[in-house]
Amino acid sequence: MKPIQHLGRLAAAATATIFLAACGTPPKIAEIPKPSMSDLLAQATQAASTGQKEQAVTLWKQTAAAFPSEKTPWVSIAQARYDAGQYGEAIVSAQEALVRDPNDQVANSIIAVSGLRLSTRALADLSRQNNLTGPLRTESQDLAKLLRESLGETVLVPPQPVTAATPARTPARTAKKAPVKRETSSADPFSALK
Repeated sequence: MKPIQHLGRLAAAATATIFLAACGTPPKIAEIPKPSMSDLLAQATQAASTGQKEQAVTLWKQTAAAFPSEKTPWVSIAQARYDAGQYGEAIVSAQEALVRDPNDQVANSIIAVSGLRLSTRALADLSRQNNLTGPLRTESQDLAKLLRESLGETVLVPPQPVTAATPARTPARTAKKAPVKRETSSADPFSALK
C-alpha cells in the first residue's frame, strides 16, 4: 500500500473517530431553575386574589408536589375549599397539613368546623326525614353534649324565633316508633338534641 493511501485512510479514520466521539458527548443543556416555594405561593395568592380560585388551587398543588414536606400549600388549599363550602375536600387538605405539622391551629380549626357543618347538614336531612331515632339519636345526643361541654355552652345552636309565616311541623307517627318531639324550627338540626 502506498504511503499516501495509507495516510488518507488514517485521516479518514481519525475524522470518523472525532465525529463519533463528538456524537457520544451529550450537548450541554442549560438547566431550568426550579421556582422557589415563595414564588409559587405568590403566584397562587395572586390567582386567588383575582378570583381564579381553581387556578390558585392548581398552583398550590404544584407547590405541594415540588415541596412535599411543606404544610403551607395544604393549609391554603384547605382554606380555599372551606371558603367555597366544599367541606369534605377542606377536611382532606387540612389533614394533609396536619401530617406535616400536627399542631397547626388553622388546619385543626378547618377540620373541626367543616366536620360540624357536614354533620349539621346530615342531621338536618335526617330530621326532615324523621329518621333521627334509635342509636343514631343517642350517639348524636352524646356528641352534642360533648360539644356543649367543650364550648362551655348550654345550647349549641340558639333557637330561631318562629314567625307566623313558618308553619309548624308535625312528625309522622308510626305504630312501632314513638314520635320525635321537635320544639323549634327545622332550621336547627340540633333541636332534638337539647
